Amino acid sequence: MSHDLHESLRDNVRVLGDCLGRTIADDLGPGFVARIETIRGLAKRGRTGEQAGQQELIDYLRRLPETDLLPVTRAFNQFLNLANIAEQHYRARFRRVEDYKPGVQPVLGELLERARNEGHSPRKLVETLANMRVELVLTAHPTEVIRRTLIQKYDAIDDCLTAIESSSEYPERAARARGRLEELISQAWHTDEIRHDRPTPVDEAKWGFAVIENSLWQAVPDFHRDLDNLLLETAGERLPLDAAPIRYASWMGGDRDGNPNVTAKVTREVLLLGRWMAADLYLRDLEQLKTELSMWSTNSALRAEVGNVAEPYRELLKRLVAKVEATRDWAKAQLDGRSFEGGPVIETRDQLYAPLLACYRSLCDVGLDTIANGVLLDTLRRVAVFGVTLTKLDLRQEAGRHALVMEELTHDLKLGNYREWSEEQRQAFLLAELESARPLIPRRWECSAETRETLDTFAVVASEYGEALGTYIISMAGQPSDVLTVALLMKEVGGRVGMPIAPLFETLDDLNRAGDVIERLLALPGYRQLVGKRQEVMIGYSDSAKDAGQLAAAWAQYRAQEALVEVCERHGVNLTLFHGRGGTVGRGGGPSHAAILSQPPGSVNGSLRVTEQGEMIRFKFGQPDIALRSMEIYACAVLEASLLPPPKPKAEWRGEMDRLADTAHNAYVGVVRQDPDFVPYFRAVTPEGALGRLPLGSRPTKRRQDGGVETLRAIPWIFAWTQIRLMLPAWLGTGEAFAGRIEEPGGLEVIQEMRDQWPFFGTYLDMLEMLLAKADVEIATYYEHRLVDEPSLEALGGRLRERFRRLHSVLLEVLEQEELLEKTPLIRQAIEVRNPYIDPLHGLQAELLQRNRDADGAISADLSRALMVTMAGIAAGLRNTG
Repeated sequence: MSHDLHESLRDNVRVLGDCLGRTIADDLGPGFVARIETIRGLAKRGRTGEQAGQQELIDYLRRLPETDLLPVTRAFNQFLNLANIAEQHYRARFRRVEDYKPGVQPVLGELLERARNEGHSPRKLVETLANMRVELVLTAHPTEVIRRTLIQKYDAIDDCLTAIESSSEYPERAARARGRLEELISQAWHTDEIRHDRPTPVDEAKWGFAVIENSLWQAVPDFHRDLDNLLLETAGERLPLDAAPIRYASWMGGDRDGNPNVTAKVTREVLLLGRWMAADLYLRDLEQLKTELSMWSTNSALRAEVGNVAEPYRELLKRLVAKVEATRDWAKAQLDGRSFEGGPVIETRDQLYAPLLACYRSLCDVGLDTIANGVLLDTLRRVAVFGVTLTKLDLRQEAGRHALVMEELTHDLKLGNYREWSEEQRQAFLLAELESARPLIPRRWECSAETRETLDTFAVVASEYGEALGTYIISMAGQPSDVLTVALLMKEVGGRVGMPIAPLFETLDDLNRAGDVIERLLALPGYRQLVGKRQEVMIGYSDSAKDAGQLAAAWAQYRAQEALVEVCERHGVNLTLFHGRGGTVGRGGGPSHAAILSQPPGSVNGSLRVTEQGEMIRFKFGQPDIALRSMEIYACAVLEASLLPPPKPKAEWRGEMDRLADTAHNAYVGVVRQDPDFVPYFRAVTPEGALGRLPLGSRPTKRRQDGGVETLRAIPWIFAWTQIRLMLPAWLGTGEAFAGRIEEPGGLEVIQEMRDQWPFFGTYLDMLEMLLAKADVEIATYYEHRLVDEPSLEALGGRLRERFRRLHSVLLEVLEQEELLEKTPLIRQAIEVRNPYIDPLHGLQAELLQRNRDADGAISADLSRALMVTMAGIAAGLRNTG
């Protein structure tokens, strides 16, 4: 990265910051802006390592009049969001979505070249790309703090920056763009940044569809076009017309696990919305095609179809437009609960694809390839990727809810008590029922409301065509019977097993048993007849890390994948692994390229599903340029992992990992589960209690409303530790493991060898390094100082920080570095630039939490909002929440 690139980023941060300053001055007067400047100056001084500077900042913040607290938090929050826009803009301009060490930026062209040098034929490259099935699954995790209305303003601000940069020769154009920029920043300042109500699951789904409309609709054909050109250059062949290496699925409106707001009715509404939105988007494409395809020359097939008309392509498109309009009107009528009187609607991808393909073939046959490969090709590619539903909707439900149905059913039919049966008895019963021709569920069965809701969901599965639905995921799956139950309910309610069923293994025990469970499942002949040659399995990252600590979880995930690959190969089944990664490292996040290449060899075999969550969707897919680059990164990584997989780890490295993971796990559990002071400390020092009031997602923050850390969802658990900058879930236990090993002779050498030669371990260290760099024990100490007054809890805090410092020094020794992020200066700079804006928010958050506790939660609406704004601001500043 040359110096001048950073310069453009700095310029934009300055431009946006100045605009914000003027807006605030107009609203609250120059005196108030002077106060903000004072706070920023003190924060900067505090960062130069002066103890006095830090204390001055805190004293100044505590003296602020109460009426200033909300506007001050808003000012810093807005600044951090604007800094993110500038960085996002910079990344889009230089196509840097992810942070890489120098020399490892993935580029598809270079990869194709490397694959050819390794002996893969050009044909093999084309086939691998054409048959690749990568599904990116958009999930609405409750970490997207920013309201949709603000996101739209931020996108418009980004457009203004582009306009200003590209109009150096046209001063009046630049002046217009600057005027618009002032207006947008003023609009953002005068918009409430916190939602007043929680979004509904349908709102979340609309947000997902908006990402497709505003960004992916453009990025998808661009991505295929680039891929097409690359293949022409390297392999002399084009990408097949119907190839869709990267597709999109969604959990928004389908994920019922722990979210009582997602009902069968909601799922049906979201499916209809997808149909409506798809029809609406295709109509825009078709209208443009109708305008452009005015040619008269056709092949005989098309002529036979439309008859002897002057403008055959327009004639065919006119008929298609009528059908797509009918489809849109039908979906709208269904959503409004009205009956639909119109003509035939489009139900399948092929009904939309075939007429467009006929136009394409005809144009090529009469020598008009240039026209065929223009706008028409883009629309064909969209149909291949988005189908008629935009995304495939996954459904997820907890295993216990299915068992409940069986328990009620066996009880009412006087067949015994399902809950008391052994796993063998359950399997025998389920398999017999799957083969039986008579129905098991009585026609007019009076069951509980919970069971009725579960059955209603299966009714939605039964009524949908295969294209709309993705995979049925069973969370907390532990036995083959959990999978068979879902298959039986699908058959009972719908007459067939209508979608792939994937068990989700997410606790440490589940991961360790994953291979065995799938082995037992695939060994059942009855099951194999049902599912054929495909099996999907989901690996959970967040809950396993919360359950076992980061290091032990990462190793368990790796071993589970190895076992699953081995079992499926032995049974001749094609395995698709579905990675439930979070945006943050504590939940399996990090650069996707490195993550995919660090999976066990053979586990990414041309097919992969990955969740993309919450605010990461905006960072990676929110704008066409960035979305294009993100898709390229995924294609690159999956191609490389499939054709040039990493080597198998040496036996001695596996032994090392077993020992490191054991030590780390015991240390983690010793604190989180066994130290009686831990939960009280967590509750006292983090904003966890106040988090539930942030109207982030449609899902409750706890699975149950009472109990300890284990009842907390993984997201709030990580969000809370991130807010106070201790980042505890990402590192607790690892320090003990590494330190212990390094003290032994030869220990450091083995760990460094693993670092250099084993992608899995190298990636783990990179992620750890980035998190430690974002952590800040001084800030965590301040929260404790302000919010904790029991000696035993303070002692625990001291011990935790001691562990952190120890890991910090051990990690530098392992990495052979003087300081963290030496090799990735861009990330380090991004953190340093933001700190003076985040520090005041930490100071104010601790203060507001204390006031909130003193007042038993009865602080004024303004202070309560200020507290929420500090959470949103810190999350924005660190660019990851939960």
